[in-house]
Amino acid sequence: MKHPGPKRTIAVVTTSRADYSHLYWPLKDLAAHPDIDLKLIVLAAHLSPEFGNTVAEIERDGFAIAAKIECLLSSDSDVGMAKTLGLAALSLADTLGQMRPDLLLLIADRYEMLAPASVALTLRIPVAHIEGGEVSEGAIDDQVRNAITKMAHLHFTSTHTARSRVMAMGEETWRVLRAGAPSLDHLRRSTLLDRTQLEAALRLHMADRTWQLAEQITVVAYHPVTLLEDTTAEADAVFTALEKHATTSTQILFCYPNADAGSYALMARVRGVCAAHRNAHLFINLPAITYWSLLRQASLLLGNSSSGIMEAASFALPVVNIGLRQYGRERARNILDAAPNAADILTKIAIAHSPGFRNGLYALENPYGDGYAAERIVARMVEVLTTTPRESLLRKRAQPLA
Repeated sequence: MKHPGPKRTIAVVTTSRADYSHLYWPLKDLAAHPDIDLKLIVLAAHLSPEFGNTVAEIERDGFAIAAKIECLLSSDSDVGMAKTLGLAALSLADTLGQMRPDLLLLIADRYEMLAPASVALTLRIPVAHIEGGEVSEGAIDDQVRNAITKMAHLHFTSTHTARSRVMAMGEETWRVLRAGAPSLDHLRRSTLLDRTQLEAALRLHMADRTWQLAEQITVVAYHPVTLLEDTTAEADAVFTALEKHATTSTQILFCYPNADAGSYALMARVRGVCAAHRNAHLFINLPAITYWSLLRQASLLLGNSSSGIMEAASFALPVVNIGLRQYGRERARNILDAAPNAADILTKIAIAHSPGFRNGLYALENPYGDGYAAERIVARMVEVLTTTPRESLLRKRAQPLA
């Protein structure tokens, strides 16, 4: 339905392959909406050759990019992360100061998202935030997510529990909608690849054009644990377990870690495993459809990625979730939590492969949504922008203490 009056400008920030895969369908719906002028701002890892130059994927998908912001330092330290944040804020001050959108849409919990949220706050630009109210106590993401929640004016949570948590932080009820996780919209609205198509897509990233998927596939998505002083402290146990797991008949497919302190060290260890084992392979960047299609074919997802918590349940895929990073996050019964020691990881891998555990995942329900998140998010943003005065949107009212 078209609303009277001028188009509203909604700016959206994406920093990496991870958040872009979640933003894809909201971006599609915003771009197609007759009342919205979409301004897409691309920064950080998207523009880094080291992390796959994923801005090219955005352009192939047909999105017009309003601004590209170079800010990611080629660094493997927490100081580098802090400087990246500062560079992003400096550039975004100019970009958003000139653009002055009616609303800025942010997602999730990457540290880079603090820059657009902070800049928007000072420029009096209302902020909408997707995936607030969740918990991941083992990473700085947890504090980042909560900070953005308090700077945001509209909230789109993935679960009912997350909605309750956002309101417990003092947000007014009308500002908070349980929309579901928009990444799950891919499973309803996108066409996933079959096994033959998936093999062809994966070969594009490999020198061996005869390569094939094995019957047993372990996908490894492991990232630095940013709350620890040594962000790779838990990695020894992971790679000790993987060395033994790599000697079995399973094929091990690694995904690149996030651009956090410690990522270079992790990449070096992954390359060592791949060099030593012919059944192990590393993929720098997989498009969202390729990645979801791989999860549908996989036997196991191992690591500490939020995709194991949020998306894998939709495939009833067993997940061995390792260590501290996702501690406290709401999850379905496909998750097997492993302590960061090799023996426990291998024990949980064995359980994940057992027929009894797999049979118990029949008719698994994903608490993160039903694949209709983008429609809910876009409809609510348009409704608020066309019915709520800007002053009322910006002025957040304190809620009574319980």
